[in-house]
Amino acid sequence: MNDLARALCLAAAAASPLSLAAQQPYQWVVPSRAVIAPAGATAVQIVRAEARVRILDRAASTELEFELHNPSTAQQEAVLLLPIPDGAAISEFAFDGAAAEPTAKILPREEARRLYDEITRKLRDPALLEFADWRCLRSSVFPVPAGGRQKIRLRYDHVCDTDGNRVDYVLPRSEMLTSAVPWSISVGVRSPHQIRLVYSPSHELVERIVSPNERTVRVSDAGRHEPGSFRLGFVTSEDPSKPSASLFAYPDPTIGGGYFLLLAGAPQVAAAHPLRREVTIALDRSGSMAGRKLEQAKAAALQVIEGLADGEGLQLIDYGNSVGSCFAAPVAKSDATMQQARQWLQNVRPHGGTNLHDALLEALRAPALPETLPLVLFLTDGIPTVGPTRETDLRALVDKGNPHGRRVFCFGVGNDVNAPLLDHIAEKTRAVTTYVLPDEDVETRVAGLFARLGQPTLAGPALTTVDDQGKDVARLAEVLPIRLPDLFAGDQLVVLGQYRGDDDLQFRLTGQGPEGARSFRFTLPVRSASTRHAFVPRLWASRQIAFLVDELRQRGGDLGAPLTYGRPDPFSDPKLRELRDEILRLSTRFGVLSEYTSFLATEGSNLGDWGSLVTSCQAFLQNRAVDVRSGAGAVNQGTNLWAQKGQTRANYFNGYLDQNLNLVQTVAVQQVRDCAFYKRGDRWIDSRSVLGKRVEPDEQVQFGSPRYLEVQLALQREGRAAVLSLQGEVLLQLDGRNVLVTAPR
Repeated sequence: MNDLARALCLAAAAASPLSLAAQQPYQWVVPSRAVIAPAGATAVQIVRAEARVRILDRAASTELEFELHNPSTAQQEAVLLLPIPDGAAISEFAFDGAAAEPTAKILPREEARRLYDEITRKLRDPALLEFADWRCLRSSVFPVPAGGRQKIRLRYDHVCDTDGNRVDYVLPRSEMLTSAVPWSISVGVRSPHQIRLVYSPSHELVERIVSPNERTVRVSDAGRHEPGSFRLGFVTSEDPSKPSASLFAYPDPTIGGGYFLLLAGAPQVAAAHPLRREVTIALDRSGSMAGRKLEQAKAAALQVIEGLADGEGLQLIDYGNSVGSCFAAPVAKSDATMQQARQWLQNVRPHGGTNLHDALLEALRAPALPETLPLVLFLTDGIPTVGPTRETDLRALVDKGNPHGRRVFCFGVGNDVNAPLLDHIAEKTRAVTTYVLPDEDVETRVAGLFARLGQPTLAGPALTTVDDQGKDVARLAEVLPIRLPDLFAGDQLVVLGQYRGDDDLQFRLTGQGPEGARSFRFTLPVRSASTRHAFVPRLWASRQIAFLVDELRQRGGDLGAPLTYGRPDPFSDPKLRELRDEILRLSTRFGVLSEYTSFLATEGSNLGDWGSLVTSCQAFLQNRAVDVRSGAGAVNQGTNLWAQKGQTRANYFNGYLDQNLNLVQTVAVQQVRDCAFYKRGDRWIDSRSVLGKRVEPDEQVQFGSPRYLEVQLALQREGRAAVLSLQGEVLLQLDGRNVLVTAPR
């Protein structure tokens, strides 16, 4: 045992105000995680948790209210423990009922660790080790009446951390997927400067702009059940004409730098000089569109063109066996052209097959109106049946036959569409695909997307890194998205990738604005890279996996029908085997699962047999990504991959849609800080051990032993002590060795 571990044992054994030996068998209420009760006691239940946060510039005031229920027939005595940020001060603490005067004390980090260790040994529950790196608020003892309820209210204040022009707020909570208490979280933000961006990498937000300097947000109803610390960052700016930008960096010496998430807001443009749009709407009028679908599509088209400003461009195309158009070429919106467009829409009738090729050709080949951003809304409900129908021919048309750089936003109406083809068309043209399910309203989905395309501010953006003299330098790798989307008013640009070196990153963002080419320079710090930004590499991995899977899907379009005699095995190509291996490696390392790697979380798969994992991954990729081109099984993949490509926040339960469009989630893979663990029986297995192709322990450590304390201290130094709070045995990698920590008994 080293000196530090021995000192910790002596300190824990010594009589102190924190010692549990002479105390009553309290229940330790940790709303951020769970209730830790003595053996044989009926634990009280946390039935409600609410956080109301107010941030003024950097000063944050956090009001918390918890409600407890005691299901037993005896009164329970409880103590509140709450991890809190550095520098926090208590301004209010109260609970209901007659008891000693409510008091609360903030324990420094080292004192909190000693308390956590003592509770862990006494009650043989390591749950609190998840918060070993935080300070702790400890309350006085309070009663929870038999069969009754108790409310606890408190407020603490602290100064938020900053990184450049970004203010970061954190509400510490458990990352464990077993945390079942729904939290209501609302935040009001005010700043002396204009608030340009509000971002949470942890939870889905519902946002309301009160004024340029004030916003309110709340965690969405679905997000109330998501675990993990609530993280919120907001970016301010004194010059709205420039894009506001901020950087989250995670250091990783193994790649020579680390991972980054660049967050940037669209620059504002003067109302007198907007960047105009040109909108072409292509309507599928094949026989299968007859009835409700075509009427909704026509209503959507009318709503879109009615929303254009005078002078913006419009064109209407319909296609079945042949292709028709409202105008010979796109025209500027006016009273006369709108009258013609309305009449044309009324006359569109369903008939014929689906000539996707010629419809695309007609939409792409026409000259664009000068000084406009050319957009295409392309609606179809079927696979191509007329004209050239091969995927390779249609992809080539988009790749080589788009001389004016039109953005083709695809709408797949129903399930009978070639999803990989639509996704390729959208991806290649800086657009997205929207899938309209059979029971959804076409008009609503089209209107929802077009509302985001209201005011272009920067077209064709490109991001590079430069040196002090402004010359391009290659300091970024594996950047996603590969083609940055156009920026519209209110947009947030999220770019993920890897960076090289330790110097601050100097970026140049270029693109076309209303008055021509625009260029912006900004420097963002890498020295503030932190392992607390572990969400960054996971988000990057999720997007990278989606990109790699899509590469395989597109390869499937070159092979012909799956049952064709003599059809080549796609994985006979070493390039595709490399894609397969990287998909499996990234999924395993970061615990980012999808329908192609869900087997990693099932009991039947052997994590110690890498060859069998590769075989399973290849089978899923072959049978789903490569072979399935249309139907609900293709639409679900397209929906999942677009969600992954645009992912900006944690997906704690690894949720995705299966081939029947049902939501699938798992609690058998747990992400803890920058590590991922897979559950097998009562054992959690470190993903790094799986990648090392060996999951047998080199050493077994008994819970609570002197060696256990040494392991705990080593993990605390790495900021990874939370892994010991997993329930059951934990096989973890420490200093390159597999250490099996036994479960408490």
